[in-house]
Amino acid sequence: MKKPPCSLWFLLLLGAGSLLLLVRLQDLTQVVLQQTPGVNTFEAPRWTNEKDVVTDFTPAADQTEVQFLSDSLLIEDSVGSKQPVTKQHRKLLLRNLNPSDAPSGAEEDQHLQQQLVDTQVSRRRLLTAVCAKYQPGVTERPVSQRQVSRVYVEDRSRLLYCEVPKAGCSNWKRVLMVLGGSAASTRDIPHDAAHYANRLRRLENHDRAGIAERLRSYTKVLFVREPFERLVSAFRDKFESPNSYYHPVFGRPIISRYRANATRAALRTGAGVTFREFVQYLLDVRRPVGMDIHWEPVGQLCNPCLLRYNFIGKFENLEEEANFLLRSVGAPRNLTFPDFKDRNPQAERTSSRITVRYFSQLNSTERQKAFDFYYMDYLMFNYPKPFKDLH
Repeated sequence: MKKPPCSLWFLLLLGAGSLLLLVRLQDLTQVVLQQTPGVNTFEAPRWTNEKDVVTDFTPAADQTEVQFLSDSLLIEDSVGSKQPVTKQHRKLLLRNLNPSDAPSGAEEDQHLQQQLVDTQVSRRRLLTAVCAKYQPGVTERPVSQRQVSRVYVEDRSRLLYCEVPKAGCSNWKRVLMVLGGSAASTRDIPHDAAHYANRLRRLENHDRAGIAERLRSYTKVLFVREPFERLVSAFRDKFESPNSYYHPVFGRPIISRYRANATRAALRTGAGVTFREFVQYLLDVRRPVGMDIHWEPVGQLCNPCLLRYNFIGKFENLEEEANFLLRSVGAPRNLTFPDFKDRNPQAERTSSRITVRYFSQLNSTERQKAFDFYYMDYLMFNYPKPFKDLH
């Protein structure tokens, strides 16, 4: 039997070696792709089950156009059809951004944004449940101009903002002025200009069709504050500082009704109203002077059950949540929510500690009645009872 020629053995060995080398190179390629930063890899999106779909407020990635439609977030695919954005899809969108454009700590930012999205989902779900229990069928009623009288319109960004005094409304008006083009910077706008020369249009000034269309298609924004803390902030601002309106208009009748042996000077000027006298006025069904927006409950001021806000922010986390909203609606990147306090700047900001100090001037019955007065605000916006003896 003849032995195979040497040339055949050489070819067989060469083929085996080439195969081993090819396998090794493929392994090395996978290692490089996993360990080398800046290498883009494609992962096909997995459209998850219906329970994973995000149907509430969520931010837009810088290179992804998103829009609100019937309060649900939708994204257009390459053929124009629309599919709901899921948590997995949003992660893929953020992951596929150009790494050179991604900020440092992108994963932390994404985690924070997800927390803010989840917070909005939770707040809206709670508000819906409370409204269904206490105001069933309210959304089927027509909206009157009076019910949107505190809502400001910013058409460029398609925003509706309900003004809640003592919950950051001065700075929100500054932001709306910049968004609308009537000011270049929030820091260029004095306090009085923000309130009395802001050129902002209220929703009630539109006709019925304009009101309905904006309520349907614009992002509706509401920022709230712990009710007792908001009340104390309003009292300190309007009655403990010189005020040419609140002292004569509210102070004089309050002192006249609730202070025994009031001095002539107090009756004449209306200065020096105590917190207890102020609360007595607030709880009196026959008040000597009417309600004011600075202490009116948010449930009555902004009608959240009727208007169904897309975004419910809280004063306690004002800057972070406001900036999250601004980025989400496509505001200029150099526009951030201002943090300055230009009214009574020397006075300490009203805090929970200061609030407790003021409410300690009341007895337990007065505190309970005040809590009852703001009960729906506590319930709708998930604020805990501020005192243990409340029920």
